[in-house]
Amino acid sequence: MSNPFYSAMRGGNTNMMSMLQQLKSNPMRFLAQKRFNIPANIANDPNAILQHLVNSGQVSQNQVNAAYQQGQRFKSM
Repeated sequence: MSNPFYSAMRGGNTNMMSMLQQLKSNPMRFLAQKRFNIPANIANDPNAILQHLVNSGQVSQNQVNAAYQQGQRFKSM
């Protein structure tokens, strides 16, 4: 199964930085554009959003772990 987080970030570092800015500025719109289904009542709680994505099968825990590890690598650059 392909990782939707990685699929959403295709296009190299320039595109990734642009997408990161979009995610930071309006997380719900960004996630909706990437076809993630997030209930409005948890829109302001990142932990609840992540838990919903895992619980609903939209992403797996392995995908979350891989995305987290990738994020840690970016921090160390």
